[in-house]
Amino acid sequence: MIRNVLGSVLALAGAAAAVLSPFRDWYDGRLGRHYRVDELFTGITAGRPGPLGSILVAFLFAAVLAVVGVVLRSRLLVASAGVVVLGFTVLWMVRQGESVGSLTVAGDGSGLGWGVAGAAAGGVLLLLGAAVMSGRRGAGHRSVHEGHDRPYAAPGSENPDTWPPTQEPGPSVQTSTLPEPEPELYTGPDPAERHRPGPGSGRAPGSGSAPDADGRPHG
Repeated sequence: MIRNVLGSVLALAGAAAAVLSPFRDWYDGRLGRHYRVDELFTGITAGRPGPLGSILVAFLFAAVLAVVGVVLRSRLLVASAGVVVLGFTVLWMVRQGESVGSLTVAGDGSGLGWGVAGAAAGGVLLLLGAAVMSGRRGAGHRSVHEGHDRPYAAPGSENPDTWPPTQEPGPSVQTSTLPEPEPELYTGPDPAERHRPGPGSGRAPGSGSAPDADGRPHG
């Protein structure tokens, strides 16, 4: 998001600089819009073109490409606009150098003017904007990230030990609300076994005296 915003600002600034550059001096006080587009391919002349035949048309076309690219978040369109601006600027410099013999820069306004610098800076800003923009992500890429960001659903009562989603065992597999039975702490023999008479310790049947009513045996 931030990259798209920053790239869009750079691209729009570059498009504005490219469109304004033909209204400034390009060489020896001659405005950029006073150069014909076809002169960039045939050679520079002293004639002045009409409104639709100047180099301004090429820069307007590049600005439209940049705006459409920003709206659609298309890095290709923005980069194409930068290539158009820089391409026409470099081509003009080649033809102008052939016309005058060499390109010069002077402080009195002769030679290369600020219009050429503005056009070159606009093309560079357009390319930088295309490089900074992240572009539009595809549907498949977006669905993958949405799947990672989507929270896990809580498990049902039939799978009590599958939460958290690390598949590690839970604290208990008991699903009942009653407390678990505690084991007997005494581990010795059963007390009932201690008082049970052995096989040979009892008296023979019929021996001894029978107990009276009070439970005491007769002597």
